[in-house]
Amino acid sequence: MTPASATTSSRPASPSAPPHTLHVGCGEWGFRNLSMREHFEIAASFGFRDLEFGIGGGQVGRLPEEPSAADIQAFRSLAESSGMATPGCCIENDFTQSDEAAHAAAVEKALAQSRAAAACGAQQVRFFAGFTPYAEMTDAIWSRLIDSLVACDRELEKLGLTIAIETHGAIRWNSDGSATHVHTATTHREGLDRLLTDLPERIGFNYDPGNIRAAEPGDTRYAVDLLSGRITYCHLKDWVRTGQGWAAAAVGDAADGIDWAELLPKTGYTGTYLIEYEPLSDTRAGIDRSLAHLRAVGFSC
Repeated sequence: MTPASATTSSRPASPSAPPHTLHVGCGEWGFRNLSMREHFEIAASFGFRDLEFGIGGGQVGRLPEEPSAADIQAFRSLAESSGMATPGCCIENDFTQSDEAAHAAAVEKALAQSRAAAACGAQQVRFFAGFTPYAEMTDAIWSRLIDSLVACDRELEKLGLTIAIETHGAIRWNSDGSATHVHTATTHREGLDRLLTDLPERIGFNYDPGNIRAAEPGDTRYAVDLLSGRITYCHLKDWVRTGQGWAAAAVGDAADGIDWAELLPKTGYTGTYLIEYEPLSDTRAGIDRSLAHLRAVGFSC
């Protein structure tokens, strides 16, 4: 395993010289039912050097909504003793709510959790834009979304942090347990184009092509043509068709899935690629399959 850099920041790379070595780390969502200590132990067992962590959302495997000084110190001690870097922090937010009071509260919570992320040693905070379907985005919602992201970016800059907005649809769970992905501002091409135009370049994107594929499976560009150069964070996973919708899967699990060897060199991203295997029943096996597939298609990781 090539040690990952201690940051998920993107560095310019030439698309004509595809990187054959991927710096790989571990995403946190598949660890949401495990203790924080187990996160570090599993990541270390794969030889990873970067581990994503989360704050809030009521998950066992995350720091609480309002981490105390003791919570933060315990986290930093785990990171130090494991030799693991924790540059990326995920929070849960929705800046596309129609209710103005709820929106204001979401912004305040995001800022408070970003301050906690900085105290934990993070360098980037994964934000969501929000989960209002793209077709329901009004001018008022768009205006609040852009204004809030810009305002948060100004505050995070003071903390030495940057924002990475995840490409993520609105998920509707079907009766058979499968997921239907509905376009949001961060999976719809017109929405992404508007965000790229209206937001300062300091605000990057957490590129999750699996989420884009599930929202628009017929478009194999996966918006990389739009986002290349603004990707500062990256999740690797895929989705497989099942029942009425989709089920989260490992990199390479979908027979008709993403061509990773063709896609990843187009990103222009040379930071840490975080394997985000979401199912809870076979965490280690899913990470192992993801690594095996990346190696099988020509990457060293």
